[in-house]
Amino acid sequence: MCGEYDFLIVGAGLYGAVFAREMTDAGYKCMVIDRRKHTGGNVYCERIEGIHVHRYGPHIFHTNDRGIWEYVNALAPFTPFVYSPLASYKQALYHLPFNMHTFYQLWGVTTAEEAAAVIQQQITAAGIRHIPANLEEQAIARVGTEVYQKLIKGYTEKQWGRKPSELPASIINRMCVRFTYDNNYFNDTYQGIPVGGYNGLIAALLKGIEVKTGVDYLQSRGEWNEKAKLVVYSGSIDEFYGYCFGCLEYRSLSFEDKILPVRDYQGVAVVNYTDAAVPYTRVIEHKHFEWAEQAHTVVTYETPQTWEKGREAFYPVNDAFNNCRYKQYRQLAATDAKMHFGGRLAEYRYYDMHQVIASALKASRNFIGLI
Repeated sequence: MCGEYDFLIVGAGLYGAVFAREMTDAGYKCMVIDRRKHTGGNVYCERIEGIHVHRYGPHIFHTNDRGIWEYVNALAPFTPFVYSPLASYKQALYHLPFNMHTFYQLWGVTTAEEAAAVIQQQITAAGIRHIPANLEEQAIARVGTEVYQKLIKGYTEKQWGRKPSELPASIINRMCVRFTYDNNYFNDTYQGIPVGGYNGLIAALLKGIEVKTGVDYLQSRGEWNEKAKLVVYSGSIDEFYGYCFGCLEYRSLSFEDKILPVRDYQGVAVVNYTDAAVPYTRVIEHKHFEWAEQAHTVVTYETPQTWEKGREAFYPVNDAFNNCRYKQYRQLAATDAKMHFGGRLAEYRYYDMHQVIASALKASRNFIGLI
């Protein structure tokens, strides 16, 4: 059985599926395995009462890369979708991302100049005159103290399990702030969701490729390694190496579904709950992703959790300590000629979907011709 496959790909999420597709199309024999009982990783969708539920939280595909957009659209049809969530704080609703609608709701201002003046007054009063040293200072330096206190602080504490003053400023670099009346959460040119959810996209990527689910590679890696010349691993890199340098820090999530006998529960796909007293971070009403017309609806309550062994790791905590520890694992991985590590958990990076695809495409190009 030694070398029966050119590549054993551990993980049937976006990274593994794209890599497998590219190498198969290049003439290589691939097998894909996954610990979960389904393919698709975190973009997997589950059909509940006729509604496509984003099983692991909302996923909106967005990119400025025309090539990536054409790549996914060649595999599955996409429906245009503009993500415009709301924020709920103490029973008041605010528009996201932070824009003139938000500032009007908070302060009654109607022009960009008025909003900027209010924010600057708050920044000055907070004494932020230096380069922000942490997430709290970075947030205040961008939107002032009131937006921070009402719409960022509590949500961040729940999401990351730490005080914002204990988190690196870089974490909030993704935060969008606009001085226009624009509720589009993303700035990207291309935005949408595959028709019927992401399962069709993953199925197209894995078409004609041998796939086994419900398989824990780490429990019998020696046996699996014998089947292929090279192994592509997209799971947690610290788990792969037995946590020999200690655990990297992740955040986990729990999801509670409710089927409600109403056509529309909240009028929008996602509402973020920014009050620290509310345990969950957001409520997702999935039918708004595809304008479904059922007489009922499915909502999901998403609640962050402390990650521990045995729980799913959803995203890394990229502070200085964890990034330093990750470098130790990467240096160890570089000595293992049979292994390639890629994807959000293996690379310990907070990737968007288009970034995962780009990373997998780059890796696949590098491997063509090597074996």
